[in-house]
Amino acid sequence: MTPHGWTLLIAFSITLLLLAYPLGSYIHAVMSGRWPWLTRIENLFYRLCGVKPDTEMGWLAYALALLLFNALGLLSVYGLQRLQWWLPLNPQNLGNVGPDSAFNTAVSFVTNTNWQGYGGESTMSYLTQMLGLSVQNFLSAATGIAVVVALIRGLTRHSSQAIGNAWVDLTRCTLWILLPLCAAFAVLLVQQGVIQNFSAYQDIATVERVSLPGTQTLAMGPVASQEAVKLIGTNGGGFFNANSAHPFENPTALSNFAQMVAIFLIPAALCFTFGRAVGDLRQGWGVLAAMWLLFFAGAVGTMTLEQQGNPLLARADVDQTTSIVQAGGNMEGKEVRFGIMDSALFATVTTDASCGAVNAMHDSFTPLGGLIPMVNMQLGEVVFGGVGTGLYGMLVFAILAVFIAGLMIGRTPEYLGKKIEAFDMKMVSIAILVTPLLVLLGTAIAVTTEAGRTGIANPGAHGFSEILYALTSAANNNGSAFAGLSANTPFYNVLLALAMWMGRFGVIVPVLALAGSLAAKKRVTATEGSMPTHGPLFVMLLIGTVLLVGLLNYVPALALGPVVEHLMLWK
Repeated sequence: MTPHGWTLLIAFSITLLLLAYPLGSYIHAVMSGRWPWLTRIENLFYRLCGVKPDTEMGWLAYALALLLFNALGLLSVYGLQRLQWWLPLNPQNLGNVGPDSAFNTAVSFVTNTNWQGYGGESTMSYLTQMLGLSVQNFLSAATGIAVVVALIRGLTRHSSQAIGNAWVDLTRCTLWILLPLCAAFAVLLVQQGVIQNFSAYQDIATVERVSLPGTQTLAMGPVASQEAVKLIGTNGGGFFNANSAHPFENPTALSNFAQMVAIFLIPAALCFTFGRAVGDLRQGWGVLAAMWLLFFAGAVGTMTLEQQGNPLLARADVDQTTSIVQAGGNMEGKEVRFGIMDSALFATVTTDASCGAVNAMHDSFTPLGGLIPMVNMQLGEVVFGGVGTGLYGMLVFAILAVFIAGLMIGRTPEYLGKKIEAFDMKMVSIAILVTPLLVLLGTAIAVTTEAGRTGIANPGAHGFSEILYALTSAANNNGSAFAGLSANTPFYNVLLALAMWMGRFGVIVPVLALAGSLAAKKRVTATEGSMPTHGPLFVMLLIGTVLLVGLLNYVPALALGPVVEHLMLWK
């Protein structure tokens, strides 16, 4: 860690806290319907769509509504890609997307994963980027927020069979949270130099050879609007193939810093929303503290490991110095504009959240430097995580931690006045175990089939790491990639699409079932024997539960990949 790295990490943490605290109060007010003038505007949309906002749903109806809503979104994105050559706003006359790639991309954006097996500027028309991908960026993010709001209602209500109205929650998340934040952030990005237009691609004369100048084609498009929701909604799908390493997406050091803050903004704010909803802000601070400590450890680890550099280059007496600030270290795969510390922190942020936006090539990180982003996802995307998904994932771990503590002291476990019983623990177990099952089973299928091994460009431990990272990213709805794997094939497009869909809704459905079960319970009065769930002891118990339960499933696979590669590199 360099002084620049410490300064960056501290500034990032302080800025995030200052912005997240008031936003958490705002989200709580909006989702509670406390402002009548907003409700009057919403009612226009409800009447237009035939929605009865006062009619609430049980958990099963809520889950079916979300599944239907997202299935229709999948079909619309798929159709846009398959027909884009005949549709408007396609100045480059880009052709229709192939069926397997279109299916993978549709599932990817609907599930908030935004895995991209294609180059955006060479594959997607402006209409597909906006009406298909950007719209789903909003709706998938709204789905995540709606689910965590439903779970919070389950914890705060008692003797109730309802957890809210899915259509009302989706409307409020989109209209009053995502749209205003993204509009403001898009303006900031445009001010920093992110492009926003509908122009055809520009051919520009280069200055590399004065005597024989060439030309370079510069892709244009409505980038800032998609970039804003890509980050605010923890989506991650870039307008360009280079994602946030592209100067038209991420032009300055300030835009890079702002993008990192934007990724964590709503996930951090929801912790304060949770605290206010349950009537005890300390509960929100406790969850936030656990998230931040896990993030801080990962960020310091990644930044330190990348600053060490490559020992093979050092032994070959190759000068790895890049600048006074970023002297030494592993600059392979990193933007010189940002350097090692900013790139390593960005990698940590984007994999702690289910975002997937990248400003560096994770495939070029040192073995252990690449292991930490992989582990961040394997923990279940609960270290801040995606909008909504991070908090409901961490609350699931909190219930498990309370259950473990109850077993140790011989008491019936309680969380926020709700007794945790057999059905609740079944739903918790499903929500925690579904993603490891998808990751490990998918990796096993890929490495044991010819179609899976064909995509490997780097044999040995690193090639295995690329497959493991791809399945980890898909099942945990992150979307980032090591990118050394040739994944735009029918085999990987279908395999990863199935992992993304099951990784998303295989968790959402049991979380909603858990919310329904908790809402139906009576609240019990806390006694001297009740375990406090906001103090340092519980924070440490929660972190330990996340590390032991969330990570233990992956230790053998990690040993075959990045750990072996590290030992080979540093032997």
